[in-house]
Parts: sequence; structure tokens; C-alpha cells
Amino acid sequence: MRLEKQKANFLKSLITEQLAMDLSYLDRSMHVLAYSLGKARKIGDKKAYTIEELDVYEALTSRYARTADILTQKIIKNLFIIMQEDAKTFIDRCNLAEKLEIVDDAMSLYHIRKLRNDIAHEYCISDISEIFQEVVASAEVLLDTAKRVQNYIDKTL
Repeated sequence: MRLEKQKANFLKSLITEQLAMDLSYLDRSMHVLAYSLGKARKIGDKKAYTIEELDVYEALTSRYARTADILTQKIIKNLFIIMQEDAKTFIDRCNLAEKLEIVDDAMSLYHIRKLRNDIAHEYCISDISEIFQEVVASAEVLLDTAKRVQNYIDKTL
């Protein structure tokens, strides 16, 4: 029994260390996402984009996807492991985040992940400007959600 407890404590400490590193990655990722969002907002919605404008939007979508991955697949997942919460699926984690008041609405977190997946499979989208504008609209929600998760972790761990 004592050995099992030592193993559990060791695993918890490893996951806590990983969470700390991931929070550092999230912070940097949020910074560059906010930068790209500002540049994309200056360009706005158009029917056709120059190569330079496409580069700005490509950077934005890439940074959105990276930030969403760090938040949803690393930080929230590891947070709930440390808290010993049984949230195996992503939708379970969304619902638990809402229950714990980490997010106002589970669907906002779900939408962040869905948009990330749409970005990864953007070849399925006929009008690429459609995804660009959806990312611009959702990036602020992602940044706000990430800050709320960081604040929750600071308060509880």
C-alpha cells in the first residue's frame, strides 16, 4: 500500500512539473496569438487577400491551433488528472470545467477545440476566408479562456 502511494505521489509530481512547463508554453503562445490577432484585425475581411495578408492569417490560424492544443490537450487534461477528476473524454473535461466555473459555458471550450480541428483540416473548407474570420472572432474567447484557466490553477494548486 505504501509503495502505491509513493508511486501516486511521484506521478502527481511529474504531472505537476509538466503542467508548469505547459503553462509557460501557453503564456508564450498567447502572446504571439494576440500579436497575430492584432495584425489580422487591421487587414479585416476581404474577398481576396494579398500574399502578405494570407501570411498574416496563416500565422494567426497556426497560432490559434497551437494555443488551443496547449490549453485543451495538455493543461486542462493534466489539471484534472492532478485533481483526480474522472474526465476521460474531451466533452467530459468541457462539462467539468463548466461545473468548476473555470469556463462559463462548456460549449465555448468545445467550440475552441472544434475550430482547432477545422484549422487542421482546412482543405475541407471551400472558402478559406470563412475560417480566417471565424478564428478572428474566436481568438479573443480562446485568450480569455486561457487566462481563466491560468487564474484557476493559480488559486487552486
